[in-house]
Amino acid sequence: MPRPIRRSELATPASNERMFAKAAASDADLVFLDLEDACAPAEREGARGKAVRALNECDWGRTARAIRMNGIDTRWAYGDVVEVLTGARENLDVIIVPKVTAARDVWWVDTLLTQVEDTLGMTKRIRLEVLIEDVAGVANAEEIATSSGRLDALIFGAGDLSVSQGARVDTNFRPRDDYPGDFWHYARMKVLTAARIGGLRAIDAPYPDFKDEAGYEQDARHAASLGFDGKWAIHPSQIAIANTVFSPTEEEITRAKRNLEAYREAEARGLGATSVDGRLVDAAHVKLAEAILAQAGM
Repeated sequence: MPRPIRRSELATPASNERMFAKAAASDADLVFLDLEDACAPAEREGARGKAVRALNECDWGRTARAIRMNGIDTRWAYGDVVEVLTGARENLDVIIVPKVTAARDVWWVDTLLTQVEDTLGMTKRIRLEVLIEDVAGVANAEEIATSSGRLDALIFGAGDLSVSQGARVDTNFRPRDDYPGDFWHYARMKVLTAARIGGLRAIDAPYPDFKDEAGYEQDARHAASLGFDGKWAIHPSQIAIANTVFSPTEEEITRAKRNLEAYREAEARGLGATSVDGRLVDAAHVKLAEAILAQAGM
């Protein structure tokens, strides 16, 4: 099954009703109403009803509608799933599961969702995205990525991972001291590799300094270069940057079309490779061109 496009995922506190309409009208591919870290503990149960009203009453257009539930080891997890799904039903598309450390965590949510969907008589099945933000989650990423048919994406979460591994980072999750290269390269590659094994999207971590648009773009371009499909946005100003960075450029699309056309012409003459502008084009380049054009089509 083709996975939905996820260039940008906008975080919105589920307790802050003033933000809902603007989030729904944004150009984000997905907006999630956050019942976890963005809500004070005393507000988390009350925020469920606010999230349900937003899911039911806002005009979401093409944007996927999601919530981030609380971790399965908290007292809020069960109620988040049952109350929001019962209230929103088909107006909820995705549940983001935080702090996943093993396949059993995904199984717990999957099983609960199935029970609630069946009780409500729903034919639509809610999709899942999971956050890898703990050292155990990084270690078990491949197992997690193949744990459920509901999964659409793995999300790299640098914030809680910083705490889990005892990293010395600043509030933007960057190393406080000089570090040679990408501080998060290993964890990013674990998440990306696992996502590809599971046939899932890979989503990069948030960038807390939302006023630093250049820094956000640089972070996004690094992730896109590795193969990530999108990035979290914690502010609407970051959405357009993510949508641009994680979309193929006109130059890439034109080159892909030329390479594909040239290869097909060569193939018709019995050749397994050709050249375009002095560069080799073989079967591997065809796969790359097809992937670019498929992404552009989405």
